[in-house]
Amino acid sequence: MSKQVQDAYIVSATRLPIGKSGRGYFKNTRPDEMLVKVMQAALAQAPGLDPAAIEDAIVGCSFPEGEQGMNIARVASVLAGLGNTIGGVTVNRYCASGITAVQMAADRIRVGEADVMFAGGVESMSMIPMGGNKPSLSPLIFEKDENIGIAYGMGLTAEKVAAQWKISREAQDAFSVESHRRAVAAMQAGHFAAEITPFDVVERTPNLADPTSGSVNVKTRIVSLDEGARPDTSLEGLAKLKPVFAAKGSVTAGNSSQTSDGSGGLLIVSEAALKRYNLTPLARFVSFAVRGVPPEIMGIGPIEAIPAALKAAGISAKDLDWVELNEAFAAQSLAVLNDLDSKGIELDRAKVNPNGGAIALGHPLGATGAIRAASVIHGLRRTGGKYGMVTMCVGAGQGAAGIFERL
Repeated sequence: MSKQVQDAYIVSATRLPIGKSGRGYFKNTRPDEMLVKVMQAALAQAPGLDPAAIEDAIVGCSFPEGEQGMNIARVASVLAGLGNTIGGVTVNRYCASGITAVQMAADRIRVGEADVMFAGGVESMSMIPMGGNKPSLSPLIFEKDENIGIAYGMGLTAEKVAAQWKISREAQDAFSVESHRRAVAAMQAGHFAAEITPFDVVERTPNLADPTSGSVNVKTRIVSLDEGARPDTSLEGLAKLKPVFAAKGSVTAGNSSQTSDGSGGLLIVSEAALKRYNLTPLARFVSFAVRGVPPEIMGIGPIEAIPAALKAAGISAKDLDWVELNEAFAAQSLAVLNDLDSKGIELDRAKVNPNGGAIALGHPLGATGAIRAASVIHGLRRTGGKYGMVTMCVGAGQGAAGIFERL
């Protein structure tokens, strides 16, 4: 295991329910408001902790502009009432932004530079589209063939992975059906209750009964479950969907992750802070690894990151009791699992996304890593497992993996 000055402990981990982008829970909810709620909820789960003790808030966001721009980490920490003494920085590693924020916060503690940190992620795909409001690619990308993959859409990279790793349409659809089945079963069993903070969604509509008054009707509803899982998902239904990224491809809307809105956050502290504020640790941050891969097959990034994270943790794949493998696409998830199997790094399929994955639950990009960290921590605590991992592929050709130990 890599050397460090001290351990970093997670004392609270929570997230909002995930909403469908453009038409779901949070279509009119600002991302900074989502992040404020998560910050406040994380602090409420650590009674006794002085908010002023938080040195910095590190928040992941894939497209930090518009409503989620202006360094949303700092803005939200002030709006959440954490105090003016707390710093804030927004980080971007696309889909791994949230888990990178956790790693960066944990590392500040592990090297002895801080005692209390907030780490999280937020993304509104309703308000900020994939690629941002004004995507602009460097002409240099197109000067060399090996760089062109940077410009590929994520769906096309999934098609290339499906072709290279020979992942059939039937296998992708079957994987997707299982994601929905597990998600629905977990909801019915109440398995998400510990990790989700309910959110009061406020809906404002014009008073059509008296349009000249200029008055507005205000309606509030509480949402407490992810919005995307469908109990009626079937192989027959998915088979009817047409490919959306390549005319003769196999990647469809049904075997891809859902575009989503959401936020998640964790409080991470040192042993000294545990004692000073009488806090109960939920888990220990063990290791993190990131690796690069060719951009045009970015989906296989975890193939490189997972072995590195396991090595740094000093454990093997067999020691993992819970794995959150982000389902950007069924094609890349299956390619990762199959490739690792061939290398003797076998991940128990029953322990991979036990509560379903992004195909059913949604993928709010920069928030997902923090959201899935909360899932791993609470999943381990509910089942009594010891080690859990969050891993995902990353746009432009990366893979990331972080490992936690339940305490």
